[in-house]
Amino acid sequence: MNSGVLDWNPGIVAQNRNLVVLNSSIFVETAKASNILLKCKVMVYGLCVKWNILSEKKQKLDQFRPLPKELVSNLENWFKVELTYTSNALEGNTLTRQETAVVVEKGLTIGGKSLVEHLEATNHAAALGKVVQIAQLETARISEHTILDLHSTILHGIDDANAGRYRSIAVRISGSKVVLPNPAKVPTLMAEFVQEIGNRLDWHPVALAAEAHYQLVTIHPFIDGNGRTARLLMNLILLQNGYPPALIRKRDRVPYLNSLEKAQLGGSQDDYHAIIAKGVSRSFDIYFQALDSGSEPLQKPTPLLRIGQLAKLTGETHATLRHWMKEGLIHFSETTGSGYQLFTPEMVGRAKFIRRLQSERQTLAEIRSHIEKGIREKGEEEEIGLEY
Repeated sequence: MNSGVLDWNPGIVAQNRNLVVLNSSIFVETAKASNILLKCKVMVYGLCVKWNILSEKKQKLDQFRPLPKELVSNLENWFKVELTYTSNALEGNTLTRQETAVVVEKGLTIGGKSLVEHLEATNHAAALGKVVQIAQLETARISEHTILDLHSTILHGIDDANAGRYRSIAVRISGSKVVLPNPAKVPTLMAEFVQEIGNRLDWHPVALAAEAHYQLVTIHPFIDGNGRTARLLMNLILLQNGYPPALIRKRDRVPYLNSLEKAQLGGSQDDYHAIIAKGVSRSFDIYFQALDSGSEPLQKPTPLLRIGQLAKLTGETHATLRHWMKEGLIHFSETTGSGYQLFTPEMVGRAKFIRRLQSERQTLAEIRSHIEKGIREKGEEEEIGLEY
């Protein structure tokens, strides 16, 4: 990453002419927001996410700018590895965080890992470098060429025949009910999409970045690499507006994908927006942590639990926990190479919460509603437990 971009503050780019403020929450004017449908199923953004909390965090960070050069360099190097690791892990890459750092920073290979996994790491780091360069250009406007170039970099050496090219065949998302646009419509949808995001200077920057990500994966213009390209585009918009990139952790993979599918099938985008907002808020907190310590962000991964450990901590049986998983009340974060499902410690409290509501004779549907509401509210609050 080039020095300084994560310390860049472009200031206010436009007046919020089409935004209304209600109860300290920012809402977009419905009539104008509806124009971004782009012939796809899209919900009006952010009716439950308090984007102004992120604006306040940005204002707080701006007070420290310009940041010390050494601190900026440490942060840039850390984010380069972390964004590469997390974005690839969300797509199934098995390189660990430490292995990703070795590949990206040292140019070394990892025994037992495929060539494709190595290329995914180096390619994403290169694409992220392009994002940083573009973000430094104050007059830079996102174009189809921008997106195609990022995608070409992502698939370089992996699938050169399709790198930087729109798909010409129908595709489906494995395990999903979402019906993606006909390939013949992709060029038109992309042209409209790029024009629309370029005209939305009146949106909150994080809302716009989230919408751009959502739109791109919904159009699904490429045979492969849609998710990684969408996250790069989202973070480009964030950096252009003086916000840090959104960090979507590997452990957030299931709720992240579920929230996207829920919105694509015509449901609310609230869960999705909460995840993106939390990802940006998490990055702000990494900045503040680094400022407090005067060094690079500290790695403090939260230990994950196997189902047996979760059962012991909650007093529930394996069968009960699996039933709750089937009902969507709890979820695993990731699986080991041996196929073991791993859970975050948060699921301990979730299980106890479920049991308490069951003792109050609430139905599974009612419990699920409570949980979904709690997730949305947690994503909105300042104190949302952002331990990385």
